[in-house]
Parts: sequence; structure tokens; C-alpha cells
Amino acid sequence: MIHATETLGRDVGIVSACAATGVARSSLYAARQSPSTQPSLTPPANALNPTERTAIWETLTSPRFADQTPYEIVPQLLDEGRYLGSIRSFYRILAENQAVPERRDVLRHPPRSAPRLSATQPRQVWTWDITQLACVIRGVALYLYLVLDLYSRYLIGWLIAEHQSATLAEQLLSQCYHRWQIAPEQLTVHNDNGGPMIAQPLTDLWLRLGVAPSRSRPRVSNDNPFSEAAFKTLKYHFTFPDRFADPAQAVTWMRAFERWYNWRHAHTGLGLMTPAAVHFGFAERLWVKRQAILHAAYHAHPERFAHGLPNPPRWPERVCINPLPTLLLPGDVPIDAH
Repeated sequence: MIHATETLGRDVGIVSACAATGVARSSLYAARQSPSTQPSLTPPANALNPTERTAIWETLTSPRFADQTPYEIVPQLLDEGRYLGSIRSFYRILAENQAVPERRDVLRHPPRSAPRLSATQPRQVWTWDITQLACVIRGVALYLYLVLDLYSRYLIGWLIAEHQSATLAEQLLSQCYHRWQIAPEQLTVHNDNGGPMIAQPLTDLWLRLGVAPSRSRPRVSNDNPFSEAAFKTLKYHFTFPDRFADPAQAVTWMRAFERWYNWRHAHTGLGLMTPAAVHFGFAERLWVKRQAILHAAYHAHPERFAHGLPNPPRWPERVCINPLPTLLLPGDVPIDAH
């Protein structure tokens, strides 16, 4: 049928021939490209033989030329009275060996496993990070150290300083640990790989307090998403200034933001509960109250509720960083927004 369609196509055109014979044009084009319909391919007379190709590849991977491009190699060889091939031939052999970007024997780090954390109640997992705050003086910045509870998103503690320091981070986290009366082996603290996070003072602190440390993978910002979301909420707050005059102004502003975020911010990741309601355990009472009000509104005007009897959203039973899909349970949520 393909042959008949080809023959007919010469007279009436391919589109009409395919419509008449019921052969799809894609089938016709595929048949044209099949090896059985193509003449045997023979290497051109000017092609390099295997020995010549091997000589070029060995030259490209030699210690002398491993860091140089063909545009640098070929002229040097010509100056030495040697011609192995054209610049294009050198590039073609590099491409065939998938060595155009890098052909040195460089060290490649094995992939690191993703940190997987979950919390089913407050004070199980904390995440923390440092963000920069701009000042009115160009080139001067402040740094906000922020500790967040993974389950409730409650701001556990914070510190504003004029520099990043492992000592300051140790002081803040130690104060948070004792203020919230954490017991040994109770808490996991997650952070990224910044200098203060991986410094020896914090490593010693975790051993001394019985805290399990957790780190993000290098250059993977999504491994610490809840701290990043908190910083985004902070910097997009309508009262956030573009620049702070001094540390005192930043501290004053941060105190007001802390009260708003913990006690007034209806968090979408918490079923529109505040972090304080979830952290201190009175979210259930608020949820029952909201449910009663919604049910009363429904019974007053059921026609206004297209999906039937409404219920307010609930906060998740488990909050995870990099959850395994097969381990998600009803009510679990992966990385959420602010």
C-alpha cells in the first residue's frame, strides 16, 4: 500500500494520495526513512580512518591539551609540523565522545540523599536560616537569624546582628532550646550549608544538648523551604521598609512583625489558623467555633452553598520536608506555601 500511495502521489499529490488510499502521511514519511528504503551509506573518500581518529582523541585527552579547545590545539600542532585534522574534525570527535563541555578526569561528587523530616506536633523539628536586611547606608547590611517550628510555623526566636557569626547562632539556638524546655533527643534542627550553620560551635552545641542536626543538600534551596517561605512573608509584609536606618529600628519592626505573624496571621498552610493557635493547642476549639458558624449560615441559606454543608479547612496532621510519596498519609502535606 505504501508503494501504491507513492506512485499515486506522483500524479495527484501526497495529501490526495494518502486520503484516497487511507495511508497516514506519517507512515509514508516513516517508510521513506526506514533503512530498507535507503541506499547503503559508505564513508566519504575524505573521511578519517580509525587510526587517525584515535590519534586525535588521544591528543585531545592528553595532559597537555586537556584544558584547550581545538582552536588552540590545531595551530600549535601546525607550528610543530603536525596535522591530524581540521578544527571541525576535532570538534566532531569531541561531540561523538560527549566531551565538548569537559574532558578532564575531574572529581565528581556522588549525589546526596535529600533530607526527609516530618513533624506531627510542635517542638519536634525546627528550621532556621539567616537573611540579609538592607540599610539606608549603601554597602551596609543587617542579618536576621530566624528559628521556626516546622509543625506550627511559630517563630521560636530571632536575632538581628550586623554580621553573620556561628557564635551568635549558637547563642540564639541555645536560648531557644532552654526557653522552650526541650528535652534531650526530642528535637531535630534543620538548616542549610551556610558558614555559621556548619561551624564547629553549632556541631558542639548539638552534641551537648542532644539535638539531631539536619542539613540541606549543597545548592538546593528547596531543602529548607519553610524558612524561605517565612522570609518571603516577612519581606512582603506591607509595613516592611525597603531599608532600615539602624539595628534599633530593625529590632522594633521585628518585634511588631513577630506579634502579627504568630498571633494574627491566618496561615494558609495551617487551615487559616494562626501559628500560635496550632503551637499552643487551641486551634481545635477555634475550628469547632468556625464550623458552628458555617453550619448556621448554611441552614439559614442552603442555596448559597453549592457544595453542601461547609466545614472550615484544617491544619495538616503531619508536615514534611521532602516527603516520600508512598509514605504520605491522609492529612499530610508536602512543602507548603506561606
